Amino acid sequence: MFMKKKLRSGFTTGACAAAAAKGATLLLLRGQDIDEVEIPFPDGSRFRFTLVEQETRQVVPGSVPKATASVIKDAGDDPDVTNGALISATVFMSEGEGEKIKLVAGEGVGTVTKPGLAVPPGMPAINPVPREMITQAVREALAEGGGDQQKCLTVEISIPQGLELAKQTLNERLGVIGGLSILGTTGIVKPVSAKAWTDTITTSMDVAKAAGVTEIVLSTGRTSEKALEQTDRFVPEAFIMMGDYLEYALQEAAKYPFQRLHMSGMWAKILKAALRIPQTHVRFGALEIKSAIACIQQLQPAHDFSYLTGSNTAREIYQRLMNNGDQKFVEMVCRAAKEYHEEVSGLPVTVYLVHHTGQIIAIAE
Repeated sequence: MFMKKKLRSGFTTGACAAAAAKGATLLLLRGQDIDEVEIPFPDGSRFRFTLVEQETRQVVPGSVPKATASVIKDAGDDPDVTNGALISATVFMSEGEGEKIKLVAGEGVGTVTKPGLAVPPGMPAINPVPREMITQAVREALAEGGGDQQKCLTVEISIPQGLELAKQTLNERLGVIGGLSILGTTGIVKPVSAKAWTDTITTSMDVAKAAGVTEIVLSTGRTSEKALEQTDRFVPEAFIMMGDYLEYALQEAAKYPFQRLHMSGMWAKILKAALRIPQTHVRFGALEIKSAIACIQQLQPAHDFSYLTGSNTAREIYQRLMNNGDQKFVEMVCRAAKEYHEEVSGLPVTVYLVHHTGQIIAIAE
């Protein structure tokens, strides 16, 4: 009998930062490398972490010595952008009153610039639970390493790849500038399973039905969803984020008394639907550029599409079509996607192609 693989849990960025901070503190106190450290978690459990890239140094002769230790983040089977990233902590003794353990943002860790987040503006984007985990881990290191509990320590958390990785997140839009946030409420990353996502789709349809909604909006992401929100045509309960679970959402919608589906997506996702790829995540339905070009060529075989040869991405295909004045084929792809949607769901479907700027640029009704 087929057994579904259990998804593996991992550790949050906050937990990794806490482990790195404890390691750096012990290194500073003992002056010798530490292979691994054990830190406390909010629920009272404890976990061990392997340390890498340890270093003690003085920036200039006579200056305060600093110690750095790092942890490579393991997010388990969760599709986390920080999985495999280096999380580092640099610790040094500091003068002054007030906080005995001061946390600061190093390279790749953002700073909060807008109100409404868990951390006030002007502070490093290190959320409250990770902040407490780091502080507890450093206190343990001071106790284990024989350090003076009354001394003030500065702990600088860094993610060398953070600025680049942050481009894959919503941080900048939320007001976190300069890198990533140090997140986590339990220290443990529990991967989002396919069932959790599909259950959410079903629940959303239950809510829509209960609200008397007869036409629902299925979107592949927040940009495409927002595009239809701005039309003011639909009540909030009509919006259902299906993500990459295209076929599931279509088949599930067929079980409800909905009268029409409104499918909103960006070019790559619409093109995949035209190609009849049921699961549009890259891991399950990678867009083969040659197949995509062949799909477009079939729309009008006599037309010269040689200018599409050499395209590297779906976006490049779209741009070449537009630059060549062939917008009608973009619209034909939308119609091909509509046909697939209607075939699977058995319902009338309107397809909306959304530009990455958030504008609706084509509609297939």
